[in-house]
This record gives sequence, structure tokens and C-alpha cells, in this order.
Amino acid sequence: MGLKFLLIFFILTSLIFTMLYLTTTTTTTTLDIKILNPSSSSLVLTNPNNTTNLYPVSFAYLISASKGDINKLKRTILALYHPANIYLIHLEKEASTEEHMEIARFVKDENVFQTVGNVLIVGKANTVSYRGPTMLATTLHAMAILLRINVKWDWFINLSASDYPLITQDDLISEFAEMPRNLNFIQHTSRLGWKLNKRGKPIMIDPALYSSNKSEIWWVIKQRTLPTAFKLYTGSAWTILSRSFAEYCIIGWENLPRTLLLYYTNFVSSPEGYFQTVICNSNDYKNTTVNHDLHYISWDTPPKQHPRSLGPRDYRKMVLSSRPFARKFKHNNAVLDRIDRELLKKRPNHFTHGGWCSNMDGKHQTCSSLHADGFGVLKPGAGARRLRTLLTKLTSKPGFYKRQCK
Repeated sequence: MGLKFLLIFFILTSLIFTMLYLTTTTTTTTLDIKILNPSSSSLVLTNPNNTTNLYPVSFAYLISASKGDINKLKRTILALYHPANIYLIHLEKEASTEEHMEIARFVKDENVFQTVGNVLIVGKANTVSYRGPTMLATTLHAMAILLRINVKWDWFINLSASDYPLITQDDLISEFAEMPRNLNFIQHTSRLGWKLNKRGKPIMIDPALYSSNKSEIWWVIKQRTLPTAFKLYTGSAWTILSRSFAEYCIIGWENLPRTLLLYYTNFVSSPEGYFQTVICNSNDYKNTTVNHDLHYISWDTPPKQHPRSLGPRDYRKMVLSSRPFARKFKHNNAVLDRIDRELLKKRPNHFTHGGWCSNMDGKHQTCSSLHADGFGVLKPGAGARRLRTLLTKLTSKPGFYKRQCK
């Protein structure tokens, strides 16, 4: 009797602990967190409502910002905002506590963000050194968060606070709705040129991977040979990635993404090569690339490593490029006001024009009071026609296949 009693007691105890464990894991994995202290939570998240299913496609944005970028960040978010999308803001760790709290208040105090619930903030911010792998780590971190959230989205877009849209989100959604969902917009080339010796062979260590204090990368005297197990590619750090490829980079059902991540940990400016090398060495994805980053960028004189700040003189070229994004801009540059007025139909400190936001007396409203009948409505304009011309050119045969992973 004693042994039988102990056996029954053990089984019952095990069942109780199992139920407690399942309950705990269920409650701790929820992302509906309403804490506004960025240092105490992995996410700052409002009450999410799923509006993405009302639109043909949607985008998941990572918007990165550095110390001193708060005003630029706010303006960029308002220009990019749309209820179809989801937005993840990363303000790097080096920014002051006041800056982190200010962006948290900005999200909390905007009624539209609270109503739709699609603007998030990375609470435990990363230290970012822009020539090291920490920028890449931040991008992968954001992709993992956005995939974890139970919200439908079709493409991942990484931008910075210095980027700005040249078309409305209604324009972008309406034209990407006609695109195959597996396409990846990644500017890439295997002709590394000077980068072979300056990027491929040197070995560096980024202290930001293990130190709480930001410092320059360290160079190792000894160099390495170029890899033979895979082929190196380089290109733009700004991409538009399909959800499928984002899942591949995070989950990695084969070992290529992890192997290359370890390799690029000691690679200078790894965001300019990691995704290019992963996708072009993958048999499943190498034929899904569109060799373009959809950005208007005016580079400095060779070696063209730094984008020039754009101004009023660049306006016409930006429009004629038909590209949906441009960079980089200084805060409150006069050309941004013209973009708002002529391209986005946007008033200062208001949202960009769109079908989700009604008009009154010919003037764009603040959209502080949303109406359900506005969700799902698209009002594309001239920006959609410009983007359609560019996308048609980039994806038309046979040129589309000739530009893939050569």
C-alpha cells in the first residue's frame, strides 16, 4: 500500500507541475506588454489590432536611430506610417535615457498608434558600431521580433532615421500587391574590386559585441585567405526582404545563414555583404533577387563609401529616379518640406495622405479619430505610377534573370 500510495502521489505531483509549467510559458511568451521603461522590457507595445488582413500586402519596418536622431526619427515615422504595416523602432543604447523615454512617450501619446497598435520599440537596445557586425545583429534581432509577432506581413524593410519616403504607403502597397511575394530587393555584385583586399582579407573585432562601452573596432594584424566554401557578394545595406527569406535567415533550416553569420562577425561593414552572400549562395533563393535597393542615394566621389546629404538641388533627380526611398537627409532640410507638400500630401507633424485617413474641406486631417470604414481603402497617386515604371523595368524578362547573382 505504501509503495502504491507513493507512486500515485508522484504521478499527481508531476501532473500539477506540468500544468503549472505550461501555464507559465503561455503567459510569459505573450508580447502584449504595456511597460514604457525601455530598460526593463524587451518590447514597448501598445494593444495590437490586426488591420493588415484588410490590405493586399503589408510591410514590416525596422527604423534605426542613433543618439541625437529623435526629431528626425519622429518625422520619418509620421511620413512612413500606415495602419497596414508594422513598425519596430530601435534607438541605439548610446542614446540618453531622456531620448529613449521621449520616443516612448511619442508612441504612447499618439492616439493612432494606440488605436491600431502597430508601432513598437525595442526596449533592450543594442550598442551599434556601424562598421562592425552589431548593426547586422540589430537587423536580425528586429527580423526575429517581427516574425515572432502574430501579424501578417509580406516584406521586411530596414531604414534609418536619415531615410525618407518619396511616395505614399498607399502607392507602395498598391504596386507591391502586383509583385510575386518571394521577390527580394537586394543590390548585389560578386565583383568586390578593392573590397577583396580591404574587406575580404582583414580580420577585425568589434568590442560592442561584449563591452558596454562603445569604441572603435580593433584590427588583427594577420589576414585571412578568401573563402572557398562559398562565394562573396557585396552591395547596399538597405534591402527589402521577403518574409520567406527573413524566416530562412532567422530559422535557417540549413546551416548556411549561421555559417555566414559567424564568418561576417569579423568582417568590416558586414551589413553590406551578409544578406547578399546568403541569398546568392542559397539554391532556394538565388533566383528571387531583384538587383536594386529601391533607394535614391547620391554617393561621394570614389570610393563611394559615404552618401552625400541631399538638398533642394536633388529634388528633381529624386523624383525622376522613381525610387520609393531616399537618403540621407539632415533634420528639417528644406527639401523635406517640398517632399511633404508635393509628393506625400502631408502637413507638418501630420501623417502622410492615404485612403485610411479621410479628407475634410480639401485639407488633410490629423487622423486622430479613426473610422473603421477607412481601413482597407487605398488611394494611390502619381508615386504609384512612377514606382510601377521602375518595378516593371527591374522585373521584366530577360534582363531580370541576367542581373541575378552573377
